[in-house]
Amino acid sequence: MSGPASGPASGPVGRRRTGPGTAVAAVDLGAASGRVMLGEVGPDRIELTEVHRFDNAPVEVAGTLHTDILRLYAQTLAGLRTALAHRGDLASIGIDSWAVDYGLLDHTGALLGNPVHYRDRRTDGVADRVVTRLGAHRLYRCTGVQLLPFNTLFQLVAAADSPTLAAADRLLLIPDLLAYWLTGDAATEITNASTTQLLDVRTRRWATDLIADAGLPHRLFGPLRQPGSPAGQLLPQVRAAVGTGSAVPVTAVGSHDTASAVVGVPALDPSFAFISCGTWSLVGLELPAPVLSTASQAANFSNEAGVDGTTRYLRNVMGLWLLQECLRHWRAQGHPVDLAALLAQAARERPLAAVVDPDDPTFLPPGDMPARLAQACADGGQPVPDSPAAVVRCIMDSLALAHHAAVTQAAALAGRDVSVVHLVGGGARNELLCQLTADACGLPVVAGPVEATALGNVLVQARTLGVVPDELAQLRALLRRTQPVRTYQPTAGQRHRWSQAATRAGLGS
Repeated sequence: MSGPASGPASGPVGRRRTGPGTAVAAVDLGAASGRVMLGEVGPDRIELTEVHRFDNAPVEVAGTLHTDILRLYAQTLAGLRTALAHRGDLASIGIDSWAVDYGLLDHTGALLGNPVHYRDRRTDGVADRVVTRLGAHRLYRCTGVQLLPFNTLFQLVAAADSPTLAAADRLLLIPDLLAYWLTGDAATEITNASTTQLLDVRTRRWATDLIADAGLPHRLFGPLRQPGSPAGQLLPQVRAAVGTGSAVPVTAVGSHDTASAVVGVPALDPSFAFISCGTWSLVGLELPAPVLSTASQAANFSNEAGVDGTTRYLRNVMGLWLLQECLRHWRAQGHPVDLAALLAQAARERPLAAVVDPDDPTFLPPGDMPARLAQACADGGQPVPDSPAAVVRCIMDSLALAHHAAVTQAAALAGRDVSVVHLVGGGARNELLCQLTADACGLPVVAGPVEATALGNVLVQARTLGVVPDELAQLRALLRRTQPVRTYQPTAGQRHRWSQAATRAGLGS
């Protein structure tokens, strides 16, 4: 096996260093970890160096799960300080993060408490109430967003009677909140706004009628900005904290990490599907326009804003969260786990012995994931995995099936042929998952770049600075010339076996 499914980069990524280029910093906050990457870019080169990495774990206080946003901000400053120590001539900073979570500011701009984490149970049952009130068809035709229990709309409705919301003057999503603290400039970048279920998917403006009918105050939703727009310059106190005398600009990028990751897909032509694979797997297509059909709504696909007016037509799959939680549980029980060795053992386990639907809501919260997987297998009349290797094989097979189901449905609903699957992100290191995804999909899987999100973040900044060409196709050509990838071909004669397993897991064929 190639090593962990996610983890730190080992130094520069891409071509051998050929001399200084334009330097930018990418702050990339994932659901489980964050890092600051130094990007050096020229017309025919792009190099990344990870200069700072830190954990991102929610904190439970008085029964509520919070994002530790002040720690994330402090770690962002630490990473920028290190980046500036490497290259004192930073030309720009860009920030991306996971979606749906937000901070609330009062009329003075002060934060009203740590943001509540999307895995908190306050939204239990809220989606059903909102759908009954507003109508599922109306919600989808307006926003194009799949129904997920933690969408920002449902989080806000869950908090509707709280003193915090009553005192709030402005809502900022996580990357916009950090950018505001860096620059004092408050606005909402559109690729992340499109995940909230509060943005009109056709006009790409706030859905004011929907917001009113949901009982939410309009004042929360401020100006929108596009990737590539200026987001202010570092404030004097921030410049002092990170050790620079320069008013470094912050540039809006595709601030939803998947939007940046899709920019970082080194595709040759439009007939590709993407899997941005980390804690979540975001599986879908890049399209010129949203798909808002009844069939698309029934399949629970999202139409999210991409860079340059594109649509990210995708579905969330639970992703490597299942594996991460198993590892956390085993280690907490005093059983050290070497992931590379465990994946090697899993590769030798019997294929498709037991499979589950990774998106079953029982797998969403933190907790004893191995026990939940075992129970799901038992409930389905399947063999219960009896070792860590068997549990991991169950997860890998199940994720591959879910990837296949999402790719197949997206292609059918969009009327798009798919000739190749690009798997980017930390999951590209996981050889077993990449091969199983190729086998399940019956298509070549091009794995890499691992750092697609940071690369997409850096490229949008570099384009804004005039360092690289404007067109997405040209940016992707640069990635193909500079970034290592590996292609996995599907194993012949496997289709019937995978089809039967998909039926057992309730994931179609």
